[in-house]
Amino acid sequence: MAKIPEAEARLFRGIFVCRKCKSKIRASSMKVAQGKVICRKCGCPVLRPVRRK
Repeated sequence: MAKIPEAEARLFRGIFVCRKCKSKIRASSMKVAQGKVICRKCGCPVLRPVRRK
């Protein structure tokens, strides 16, 4: 199966997952690295990038 760059960007670039409640958040990686982004659902500041399968 061929990988389409537009689909890869839409699915994985700029999407992070809360480590506590597992909700998805779309934000820039710079803001996440600086700690400016927190989870809307639980308020946890610890996020990880979404996993590629």
